[in-house]
Amino acid sequence: MVEAGNSPIDIEEITKILPHRYPFLLIDRIVEFEKGKMARGIKNVTINEPFFQGHFPSHPIMPGVLIIEAMAQVGGVLVLRSMGISNRLLYFVGIDGARFRNPVFPGDTLEIVCEIKKIRGTMCIFEGNAYVGQKHAAEAELMATVVER
Repeated sequence: MVEAGNSPIDIEEITKILPHRYPFLLIDRIVEFEKGKMARGIKNVTINEPFFQGHFPSHPIMPGVLIIEAMAQVGGVLVLRSMGISNRLLYFVGIDGARFRNPVFPGDTLEIVCEIKKIRGTMCIFEGNAYVGQKHAAEAELMATVVER
């Protein structure tokens, strides 16, 4: 069972909660966590990311779908740790209202804030917002379901 406290979560704990590994693990740490409410995660964006080789290589920007995936991962940590379970997975099942406001470049620190809106049985809805400094990079409402590993 994963402890459901309110302390920050390092990469070692994240890898105990999420099954993702390089290059699909997109979050580096959770710097703020409120059980059942919200999580604030960090993604350090570097030029060494494999997607920059093919995504606008002469003008590298982080793909929007990967920003959404990073939001889903922060939300996954939030939901699974809040529920105190480590033997389940959170499958991403839907996106509503996704908007990309500002590009994310190599060297940026992407801050992702997810807030739980509803949990009913195995289904959950959370809102994700991504920022670079004071600039709003992206937003979406995400839906997921808890499943057996």
